[in-house]
Amino acid sequence: MKAPTNSIRVYDIATTAMMICIIMVSIALFRIPIPFTQGYVNLSDAMVFMGVIILGWKYGAVAAGMGSMLGDLLSGFPMWSPWSLVIKAGMAIIFGLIIRSACAEKAVSSRRFLTVEILGMILAGCFMCAGYYFAEGIMYGNWVVALLGLPWNAGQALLGATLAVVLSHTLGNTSLRDVMVYCEPLRP
Repeated sequence: MKAPTNSIRVYDIATTAMMICIIMVSIALFRIPIPFTQGYVNLSDAMVFMGVIILGWKYGAVAAGMGSMLGDLLSGFPMWSPWSLVIKAGMAIIFGLIIRSACAEKAVSSRRFLTVEILGMILAGCFMCAGYYFAEGIMYGNWVVALLGLPWNAGQALLGATLAVVLSHTLGNTSLRDVMVYCEPLRP
């Protein structure tokens, strides 16, 4: 269901608000504490990727940052909220711009697009791992202890990418295909 061109702004605002809530809930309800740290693993990465696929990179970044920040606040981890705002928004921007560059090519096969999509998710996941390593190093005052979170964050990114690929390609075969951004229309 495409939004009429004269109400695209209202449509984008409403869809962005919905994705903020979905990301927030994916953090608040699906939390697994990381041993020996104050961090936790959640399903937000899958929803961050889906937000970019549905909204495009700009609105997807807003949804990713705000949803992650609010999820941390709601979950009782306010010390992570500023970090999550920046890291998850950056993650969405990286993923969205990589997809956008693939869409700039006129003829993109579905196999090539899937490859670019997975590459974007991997690079965005690496950014997330590096961002939280940096945040943990500063918060704990110990860069060695911050290494404990790296495998957990990498696992979260991998799980998120896997879920997002499955969800996006499943939804791409339904009537919701028109809602998904991908290459049509190419959003700013």
